[in-house]
Amino acid sequence: MTHSGLEALLDGRRLSPVQRRIAHYLSEHLDDAIFLSSVELAERAGVSQPSVTRFAMVLGFAGYPELKQALRPLVLGGPRPAEDSLIRTALDDEIRNLSAVRERLSVLPIKELGEALAATEPLPVLGLRVSSGLATTFGYYARRIHPDVRLLVHGGSELIDGLHAARRAGAGWVLAVVLPRYPAEAVQALEYAEKAGLRTAVITDRPDFPAEVVLDAPVGDRLVFDSHAAPLALAMALVEAMADAAPLRTQARLEEYEKMTEETGTFAELQ
Repeated sequence: MTHSGLEALLDGRRLSPVQRRIAHYLSEHLDDAIFLSSVELAERAGVSQPSVTRFAMVLGFAGYPELKQALRPLVLGGPRPAEDSLIRTALDDEIRNLSAVRERLSVLPIKELGEALAATEPLPVLGLRVSSGLATTFGYYARRIHPDVRLLVHGGSELIDGLHAARRAGAGWVLAVVLPRYPAEAVQALEYAEKAGLRTAVITDRPDFPAEVVLDAPVGDRLVFDSHAAPLALAMALVEAMADAAPLRTQARLEEYEKMTEETGTFAELQ
């Protein structure tokens, strides 16, 4: 089966990690897959049989037999894909994602948001589940230049407590990272933050995300799990804008930090 035929079916679809495993198996074993039952495909892809049925329905078919019937005409000739073709395609997509962000820099409110976040104290930074990694990275660097960054990466009552405490301490903004799949608890926490009087900013992949300020960047979705090169680039650009918004404070805090790391031997000097 040609790669282009399967790519056409998958184009524009938001697949779950389980569904991506099925898609990956099909892309690598297309000639054999069209002869498999849904149970056999599930076993070879390492998923459940109902997941195969849901995968077919996501692609617009009534069930797996209809999907298999649509795939069969495509299994005629064409070279087998190289083993690394999936990774190369994923990297190509990330390059396009980064290029898309670069083209939109002039319309994204990075400078204005950086100024606002630099001025609010404390600064709560929210990120749950997969978004916690990018939120933590942002918080790590923001702490170097901002006096009070409060990282909120745990759900439940602790999350609401953190937002409440930050607002009571004088916070005017909350920055959230909300990437696919979007945790319902993160969306609810932002609704609570707005009711509590906090202004909301979000790094996400959706320009229509319900927040006052949205910095959106596409995520890579070719692999089993999303990759976040473009949202990470936006996050680092936002840290840079915060640093530029308070240059004297930034300089003083960075110099103090460097002095501390030298005195304590925080980092190894590798030759």
